[in-house]
Amino acid sequence: MNQVRIGKFIAECRKQKGLTQADLGGKLGVTEKSVSNWENGRNMPDLSLFKPLCDELDITINDLMSGEKITQENYQERLEENIVNTINYSTKNLAKYSKLMNLLLMIFGLFISLSAVMIFPSESSWGSIYSVFGILIFIVAVFRNINVGKWYQRFLLSFAIFTSAMGVLLFTDYIHVKRNEEAPMFRLKTTITGNVIYYDTLFYDVYRCNFDEKNEYWVISKNKKPTISELIDYCKE
Repeated sequence: MNQVRIGKFIAECRKQKGLTQADLGGKLGVTEKSVSNWENGRNMPDLSLFKPLCDELDITINDLMSGEKITQENYQERLEENIVNTINYSTKNLAKYSKLMNLLLMIFGLFISLSAVMIFPSESSWGSIYSVFGILIFIVAVFRNINVGKWYQRFLLSFAIFTSAMGVLLFTDYIHVKRNEEAPMFRLKTTITGNVIYYDTLFYDVYRCNFDEKNEYWVISKNKKPTISELIDYCKE
């Protein structure tokens, strides 16, 4: 499909009909700039405009796709060629819109994930839920946008990206707990024993002294769980 040739043909037929670019655009419901882009070969009319455009210019779709008036002798041969070109053109357009949708999904997923961390307090479990949900949307868009390799290779790559993204979220959550003395957002369970709140996370434990006059956090590794007496002593310090 030669867009430049088709564009020149549209311009030639338009002038023969005595129409300006604005006139033709008005009849088709598009802007004058859109018609100018067609005629300069920058892009093609939308598929839905092929028939109305041809009706306005008194040409056939076969003529339009060929960029010239087709004689009766060559009509069938050029028709088959143009059908193939139209299918290819349609496929490319669908792929372009699909990539755009995937990009928007990726941005939307990241927005949900990051905004959840910033908006919800660390005590709320909704922050972690929305963060993971946003990452999943992002990964689905990434999987749809990967065109190389077989499906399982795309899956493994998407899983690696998901693991990396979750690692960043978990590490950021750990930094918040250590520096800002906040409850971990990504926790498996929360247990309250007396005046001590225990947050069980995947890689470390957090103990919080919940006295009115004292509200401190104690972050330790999974293999060094404190005894009850150690907790009491720590919270009394």
